[in-house]
Amino acid sequence: MGKEEIIADVGRAADALSADEEAANPVDQIESLCMRCRGNGTTRLLLTQIPHFREVVLMAFECPHCGEKNNEVQFAGQLQPHGCFYTLNVPEGASEVLNRQVVKSDSASIKVPELDFEVPPEAQRGTLSTVEGVLLRAADELEALQEERRKVDPNTAEALDQFLVSLKLCATAKKPFTFIVDDPAGNSFLESPHAPSPDPLLSIKFYDRTPEQQAALGYLVDSDSNEQAAAEQSTEQTSSTYKEGTKYVPAGTRREPHGSVGALAAHRAIAQGNSDEVAAALFKYSAPEEVMMFPATCGACAAKCETRMFVTNIPYFKEVIIMASTCDICGYRNSEIKPGGSIPEKGKKITARILNKDDLSRDVIKSDSAKVIVPEVDLELAPGTLGGLVTTVEGLMTAISENLKRVHGFSIGDSADEWKRTTWQDFDARLKKLLEIQEPWTLILDDALANSFIAPVTEFIEDDKQLTFEEFERSWEQDEEFGLNDIDTSAADAGYD
Repeated sequence: MGKEEIIADVGRAADALSADEEAANPVDQIESLCMRCRGNGTTRLLLTQIPHFREVVLMAFECPHCGEKNNEVQFAGQLQPHGCFYTLNVPEGASEVLNRQVVKSDSASIKVPELDFEVPPEAQRGTLSTVEGVLLRAADELEALQEERRKVDPNTAEALDQFLVSLKLCATAKKPFTFIVDDPAGNSFLESPHAPSPDPLLSIKFYDRTPEQQAALGYLVDSDSNEQAAAEQSTEQTSSTYKEGTKYVPAGTRREPHGSVGALAAHRAIAQGNSDEVAAALFKYSAPEEVMMFPATCGACAAKCETRMFVTNIPYFKEVIIMASTCDICGYRNSEIKPGGSIPEKGKKITARILNKDDLSRDVIKSDSAKVIVPEVDLELAPGTLGGLVTTVEGLMTAISENLKRVHGFSIGDSADEWKRTTWQDFDARLKKLLEIQEPWTLILDDALANSFIAPVTEFIEDDKQLTFEEFERSWEQDEEFGLNDIDTSAADAGYD
């Protein structure tokens, strides 16, 4: 028997033995150092999946010598496309709010602005707790070394005693405060007992990670020198574009033909046909003559990738920019639509009555600034949820259902209270009835930036009686959220006087 055959047989035997042990005992045990007594304890690890949520690794350590115990939750799955930012307002005396479940990943930080207090990511690593539990654990850890601190630095110990009084008042709901969970990885969670209905105390926002946050999560980020070299190298490729006096084109951009039916081809067809009907048909969904490609960074693994972009006009809507990215390293794909042109002076509310199966096929553009409202099932999605989407009415409702199950998995799984599980099951059944058109229902897109759209089912939008558009004035708070209150155009306006 050859050496290679022996190694192969040993490998197969090890794999078989490992599989047998995993089936018999899915919990792995390893010997670990106890950080309190420096003796050897035991760490148990269990790889499992929380239904409709994430793959996680549950770890529990126990030392038989000193009795030290702790547990930890780490996420075994991939990063989410966006970071998440939860803001929970806890009123005074609302002790039930303190019982909300909190999943804090390794990369998440917790803040209480009223106390100028922050729990950094490394302080409480991945934990599954409640709002009260997170605050009490922080208080216990700060109080642990107070006796030694009083001997070395009495002033700091006295100030910390005063702070601990305020922190414990918050942990017992005797003082109103704001509880914030900020996770660049997007793997944290804060329970909403009102879901899927709006929660008056909880708000959720999603954001793109910065290069610094990508680096903190362990992903490679190009240095400034590399980016500068790449920009200088690609300057020659785009110099002719600037000389032509066209719009700004990012460095490293190159152009590819989009197809025979482009803007120039459409103009030639119109000129030859000399017919208003031909012109209207060609320009109903006008396609660009070329697709621009420019270097970008993968939102999942931070590797270099390419983003394809082109500009087109959507009938009865506006000029939009469609972007699609694909990463050859990790396989991550992302597509989004961005509005073109200036910011409209007013917001827009679009209401569509869904009466039959054909209405489910309506094209829908939902921007990341739009709220989605379905009054018949008391559903309201905050802006930013699901990001920007180009889909249909049916696709939008399906994406909403899947996203709610993923984000609020603890309200659906076998560990949830019976009334919570029943509420979600009833809501899911009502969503399915919407897609089956058992009765008419209403879809509302409320977009403060007027960047959303629902396509008509008739040739002319005026003939679609099931579709209504309503403009409204944005509030000061909405302008502040989008940064419009800080825009100063006085210098530019003076140049045109």
